[in-house]
This record gives sequence, C-alpha cells and structure tokens, in this order.
Amino acid sequence: MTGTATGSDAKADHARTDAKADTRTRLLDAAEALFAERGSESVSLREIGRAAGARNVIAAQYWFTDRDGLLAALIERHRPEIEAARHALLDGYEAGLVDGSAGDAATRIHALAGALVRPSAVKLDQGAGGAGYLRTVADLLTRPEPQTEPLGYDVEGGSILRWRALLEPLLDPDAVVLHRRFHVIRFVDVELAQRARAPGRRDHRLFISQLVDSAAGLLGARVSEETRRLRAERNER
Repeated sequence: MTGTATGSDAKADHARTDAKADTRTRLLDAAEALFAERGSESVSLREIGRAAGARNVIAAQYWFTDRDGLLAALIERHRPEIEAARHALLDGYEAGLVDGSAGDAATRIHALAGALVRPSAVKLDQGAGGAGYLRTVADLLTRPEPQTEPLGYDVEGGSILRWRALLEPLLDPDAVVLHRRFHVIRFVDVELAQRARAPGRRDHRLFISQLVDSAAGLLGARVSEETRRLRAERNER
C-alpha cells in the first residue's frame, strides 16, 4: 500500500510540475504574440495573463515578478539559438571558411556584418514568437537609456563581445570610440523588428542581404573631418 501511495504521489507531483511549466509556457507564448502586434512597452502583465488563459490575472507577476523579469525570460528563450548560430559563423570567419573572411578590410567587415545580422534574421521565419522577440529587442535598445544587459550583449564569452573584438582592428579608431559598433547593432535590431511587423512578407532573402550590406557600409564608413573636430572639441571641455 505504501509503495502504491508513494507512486500516486509522485505522479501527482509530476502532473503539477507539468501544469506549472505549461502555465509559464503559455504566458511567454501570449507575451510574444502581443508584443509582435503592439510592442513590449504597450502590453500590461494583466493582459498577458488574460491572453494566456491563466486563472489568476496576476499569473505573470507570480512567474516573472515584474515586466523586466518577463522580458528577461522571453529573451532567454531565444538567445541560445542566436548565440550558437553567431558563434558558428565567427568560428568559420576565424578559420577562413566564411566568404570574405580572408579578404581586405572592407570584405572582412562585410563578412562580420553577416555574422551580426543573419543569426537574428532567422527569427523572421518563426511566426509570432520570432516577431515578438525581435520587437522586444528593439524596444530595449530604443529606450531613453538603452538596455543591453537583458540581451546578454556584454556577457563574457558571448557572441556579441566576440564579434566586437574581431571587428575592432578593422575600424577607424575614432569610429570605435564613437560607439559605431553599438549604433550598427541597434540599427540592425530595429530594422529586423520593423520587418517583422510587415504583413504578408514570406521571402526575406533580399531584405537580409541588403541589411548586411547596409550594416557593412555603416561599420566601414569614413569618419569625417567634422566629426573628428567635434569629438576633439568635446574632449577639450
């Protein structure tokens, strides 16, 4: 009898665990769908709970504590896939296996622009989940004080830090000091979010190729004499 009771208890515990995991998954699914439509700044946690069919309207607060906790969980849902893809491209770049990785500076910059764009661009083909992620990233980066911490862009061993390190020797030193790399990251993420909002778009190949070209152009753009002068004047104040 004891063994049977214990087995029943274990099954009940397992069922409760599955139910909890399912609730958390439904909340994240609902958040992604709502964020894809309206952006992460325009949706309340209560709306997410209702859309997920949660019995308790504050279910999202229970699971994620607050909005920042939910955003972090949503980002973490997608980040491992993107990190793995970008590291693979950077591995190929360092091994000379990526087109352009053994060329001149401009060609190598273009190859690294591809390593920035293409892993995230995969999300364009992942429906509301991918669109919700892309819009959330753009929202974080376009806040008055951009939020990069939830995105893991500054994590030691992360693909973005590695990308930045590989790119730095190819850039004008003034462009590095003026945060050219961050500006390009934000440009790419915002453009991807905008594309995710476009209804009926199915073939993204031309868009992605042009986005890589644009990112490469921005990264390799000459720093003008005016910009150098203004930076020097600022430093003298």
